[in-house]
Amino acid sequence: MDAMTDTPSGADAARFASLQVQAGYTPGTPQNAVAPPIYQTTAYEFASLQDAADIFALRKAGNLYSRSANPTQLIFEERVAALEGGRAAVAVASGQAAVAITLLALAKAGEHLVAARQLYGGTVDLLQDTFADWGIEVDFVDQDDLDAWRAAIRPSTRALFAESVTNPTAQVLDVRAVADVAHAAGVPFVVDNTVATPYLQRPGEHGADFVVHSATKYLGGHGTSMGGVVVDIGSFDFGAEPARWPQLTEPYARVGDVVLWERFGPSGQAFAALLKTKYVHDLGPSLSPFNSFQLLQGLETLDLRIARHAASALAVAEFLAQHPSVRAVHHPGLASSPWADAATRYLPRGVPAVFSFDLAPSGDADVDRARVHRFVDGLQLVKLVANIGDARSLVAHPASMTHSHLTDEQFAEAGISKTTVRLSIGLEDPTDLIADIAQALAASDTDA
Repeated sequence: MDAMTDTPSGADAARFASLQVQAGYTPGTPQNAVAPPIYQTTAYEFASLQDAADIFALRKAGNLYSRSANPTQLIFEERVAALEGGRAAVAVASGQAAVAITLLALAKAGEHLVAARQLYGGTVDLLQDTFADWGIEVDFVDQDDLDAWRAAIRPSTRALFAESVTNPTAQVLDVRAVADVAHAAGVPFVVDNTVATPYLQRPGEHGADFVVHSATKYLGGHGTSMGGVVVDIGSFDFGAEPARWPQLTEPYARVGDVVLWERFGPSGQAFAALLKTKYVHDLGPSLSPFNSFQLLQGLETLDLRIARHAASALAVAEFLAQHPSVRAVHHPGLASSPWADAATRYLPRGVPAVFSFDLAPSGDADVDRARVHRFVDGLQLVKLVANIGDARSLVAHPASMTHSHLTDEQFAEAGISKTTVRLSIGLEDPTDLIADIAQALAASDTDA
């Protein structure tokens, strides 16, 4: 030690630098924490160079680099796969990323997808604009028109895509019927189950082959953490027509002679391996360890929260349905809904809490716009937020916000008007929510 400064010097100083980096921790040391830990690390120590080589070459499983996955994320993936009844899952940074990498792994430039018209606006943007830039064609059809699904399929079609319950109009998809159309054409059916969650519906039980979620919404449930997840149900046989799926059935160039379907198909991990080693690895939509932990915390109360969300939303919908200022309520839990029978079949535990309603139009676009603004701005308990699935109740105006890029024709096809208001009912007391909505409706009926 230096007597004047009392600081390390010479050999002690060198050891100090090593100690401050490595003392107190041995990689791989098991602990007995009851809650999943946050593995806040970018990389992992390999046991040997051979161990590293084997993991990079997909000869063995192991932690490689946190861009592709981290141990906290792996727990989240396994839990969501279990809840959806799937064999494997891949978690990413957002729901949009989950949709994108799933469909990119199925269709390449020059190939084709068929999607429902009744989709979240951001998904429409992705499919009609960005996928077009990448040379992937997408046709949109009415999700209830099975003949339209069949007619849109081409030899180059590689997947069908829809939402189990649509955002914002809460139309309930006939999952089994569309799945049968997809399978008759030899392609997988991909379902976005964000709004329903696996507690209210497991699309794989009705024929879906892949299920995607914006985990930002109900799976996390608290409006704090972004995330998305893809679940491979394990039902689609890529080996039945191997020439259509060379990405899985031919040697994987970046890891030598490995054929993903042969190596990982029996364990149900082939598609997940492709997603992680190519699309997550190359594009980098990584889910952070901290967000993985937050989403795991949300999953622990999913059934309790969803039951309350659903019950409160039905109470709000019933109130709106009898209000003279409301023209229509798009909630399949109401007997008047065209999707009431589908809800009974596909949502026996309850109807999701995301739905919309139309203020009664005046016939004057300017008057209607002002009225919508007065209603939304008059809400006090319900928050104006571009999100759904939060513990808080949220409101949005699709025509101005989430679906603002759509054309008038697309608005009509999606069942959205300029007076459509979306609600995502939270965990507050439903009596308070109804009172807030009632006073905002009263304010909207008053000329400014």
